[in-house]
Amino acid sequence: MSQNYLHIRNDYLKQAWARSPAVLSACLPAEYQHTGLYFQAFGEDCLLSAEDIILAGVLATGPEGLLIALYASMVPDRPVQLDSLKSFKELPNSMPYQGAFAANAEQILVPWVSAISKQQERLAAAFSGQVNAAPPSGDFSLTLYPFPRIPLYYIFHLPDEEFPASVTCLFAANAPDFMPLDGLADVAEYTGKRIIALVAGR
Repeated sequence: MSQNYLHIRNDYLKQAWARSPAVLSACLPAEYQHTGLYFQAFGEDCLLSAEDIILAGVLATGPEGLLIALYASMVPDRPVQLDSLKSFKELPNSMPYQGAFAANAEQILVPWVSAISKQQERLAAAFSGQVNAAPPSGDFSLTLYPFPRIPLYYIFHLPDEEFPASVTCLFAANAPDFMPLDGLADVAEYTGKRIIALVAGR
């Protein structure tokens, strides 16, 4: 992480810890221990302290660390409206990010749809999510939690003789309450990269 990004990340950490540990742990939500706050991020164990972020036992010095700090700085203690789903383009003010979102969060997964279909339960467990029993469309569907209050609802179509594979990523209706639009797009991008790493055995 460049010094500029590190400075931004640390500013977000400072904003997060301006709240008391009890309030912050309720908002994330997380388990508070003497070393910091423990929760799941991007399918890995995460430790958030006032000074740093440790993800999967390693200092989070990349974009994931910046996104974790951003989430911690603004997440409210508010229910997630997962019963009302929206596509990224339906979220307010998303137009400038729509092309990048489609390419980096959805199309990135298309070559992996068949592999993902064989590892649904494993992916759901890694992201504290679930295999959706009755998706509105598609061949299979997963709800994954890259952050505790930011679920991503995926709909996958397997390739066949007429149509190629496809992936749709939906958000809770109130997802912008928990992170800005550009941050949500980045969370979906890095979730996609983590999904690929898991199914590829990296």
